[in-house]
Amino acid sequence: MGLPPRLGLPNRRTNRPAGPSAGALVGALEDDSRFASLGRPRRVWAIGAIHAQPDRLDLIHQAVGQRFRPGDRLVYLGNMIGFGEQVVETIDRLLAFRIALLAMPGMIASDIVYLRGQQEEMWQKLLQLHFAPDPRTVLDWMLRQGVAPTLAAYGGHLDAGKAAARGGAVMLGRWTRELRQAVAARPGHEQLFNALRRAAYTGGPASQGGAADDGSSDGLPEDAGDGEGWTGSSRGGGSLLLVNSGIDPRRPLTGQGDAFWWGSAGFTRLEQPYGGFSRLVRGYDPNWVPESPGVGVGPATVTLDGGCGRGGYLVCACFDSFGEMLDLFQA
Repeated sequence: MGLPPRLGLPNRRTNRPAGPSAGALVGALEDDSRFASLGRPRRVWAIGAIHAQPDRLDLIHQAVGQRFRPGDRLVYLGNMIGFGEQVVETIDRLLAFRIALLAMPGMIASDIVYLRGQQEEMWQKLLQLHFAPDPRTVLDWMLRQGVAPTLAAYGGHLDAGKAAARGGAVMLGRWTRELRQAVAARPGHEQLFNALRRAAYTGGPASQGGAADDGSSDGLPEDAGDGEGWTGSSRGGGSLLLVNSGIDPRRPLTGQGDAFWWGSAGFTRLEQPYGGFSRLVRGYDPNWVPESPGVGVGPATVTLDGGCGRGGYLVCACFDSFGEMLDLFQA
């Protein structure tokens, strides 16, 4: 797939963990609401890349809904849109299932987390295309990566976009403003896109009823790390980190930048825990082909990508808060 062109926008194991020390990691996270703290959940349900396939999502929601209990968390691992044409229907299904889960006693809003994936990142940048130094190159690249169906779903016309990219910032700003208005006109869509997190993790004391309402990592223990790996609890088994596609083991969590969606190579090289997280889970593999296994399990990683939206299946797995897989199904 390759890296994107410059957008010009603000942008249970005993091994010694790779990357930064856990103490530094936790300290960096404490004031960063870009990451969702899941506390110490009973279970974490993780859904891989959906790619605008609402029918498959309905089947996964049905299976999760039958098993979900208060004390669980639900994390969508990004790439909810892209490739598929039923973008609006997919977002509507996500919002409807959220309402259904929040009606359960004991549930709070932060028990459900949506991660930013490659497709959501591109869509956000497309809505700010008038700031890009070379909008024509950026738009052409995005179209090759599968953003065209999302553009069409919100009433965007490709020819008009290309003309606007040639016409300058004012014309392009008018075109992107119309797209933002189209998103805002769909109840809940703008709010969901604004709520996307870069990563989610377990560990530290769970707040009453679930993670903190604002999704920040408040409440993590000050002595969570000792330089040998963050234990996360008295069980001493580490914790779980969920991302979209990748991670750069050489960087601290808050320094990953766009590695969460473009750093898949670093993810596949991980053979030991990162920063005290005993298990890393991602929902999108950019190198997926029909011969891929759909669920890839490594020494410290799990990939949940059955190729949904590319001729394959949507995958969902359930983990305990330490990364042990408890259940797995696909649709």
